[in-house]
Amino acid sequence: MTATWFSAPAPVARRVRAYFAPVNRAAQTPVLFDPSQQSGFSLGVPPAPWIDLGWIQDFARKPASKSTALLTGIPAAALEQVRESVQAEVSLQFLSWTKLTMALATGSQHMNVLAAAGAPALAADGATAAPAVTPQSGSTSTSILLASADAAKFAAGSIVAVDGDYTGQTGYVGSPVAGAYVRQALTDIDYIRRVTFNVALVAQVSSTGLTLAGPLPGGAPTGGAKVQAVTGFVDREGGSFYQEWSALFLIQGSQGERIFFHYPRLQAMSGAEESVAPLNGKDRSGQSRVTLKGQFLALPVTDPLDGERVVCYRSFLPAANALV
Repeated sequence: MTATWFSAPAPVARRVRAYFAPVNRAAQTPVLFDPSQQSGFSLGVPPAPWIDLGWIQDFARKPASKSTALLTGIPAAALEQVRESVQAEVSLQFLSWTKLTMALATGSQHMNVLAAAGAPALAADGATAAPAVTPQSGSTSTSILLASADAAKFAAGSIVAVDGDYTGQTGYVGSPVAGAYVRQALTDIDYIRRVTFNVALVAQVSSTGLTLAGPLPGGAPTGGAKVQAVTGFVDREGGSFYQEWSALFLIQGSQGERIFFHYPRLQAMSGAEESVAPLNGKDRSGQSRVTLKGQFLALPVTDPLDGERVVCYRSFLPAANALV
């Protein structure tokens, strides 16, 4: 059978999909995307450790790199161009509110609101928390084994944070994602669980422990990890910590072609900001959709292929049988 060839017009797409993965802050190691091996994944099942954040809107890329002319001679004339700076910015709106989208749209630490015990003194980012409980041996990423008295402290439909006690350490804290950078020793034993990304929804509670609706990002609880109930999330305007993640944006064309924008390092460059839009332009009921706005600065990496410093990789995978 003779193959049917067709021209390759500009891709037609409806939406952009976003995927993020944590940068190893201590080692300054981003997550790489290899278009030769990883480009064919199903939209909702990205290759590990990429996390699917669904569809986004108002996605915009802004190149901010600067070039300048290298002048020579009298009178001076341009001999060639040189790269003066390498920089880029990305902006978008997330269409859902989750722990991760809130963190990405926040310029500083993003924290879990730990359930309080009794009536402690008020605190803007959560009062003194109820004591954490220790998982039993044999716990997994989806099943946390607890003593019956400890299991009774949780309820189905609640959220739990699983991480170690804070014991005075400085530097990046939180597993498996650095949630904060501690510059000087603190006194809150629950601080790591306040900033950890190792959280999950409780699907079922029994006398032997908790069954989670999805696996903990950090896998099975490690030695020293404890469990606390989370009632919500809180972030702050200001602070000195910057969220940093690897990002992958996908545009799926109507003919099956794919455009990928891979940013190895993105840091939030603005504080928390929301966008409010009416659900229907003609709807006078006052209902509006509140979306999270994210604005990011792309930081450079050195490509081991040739030593060049880059901020983004753009990949295009043509549709089958498209002319090149």
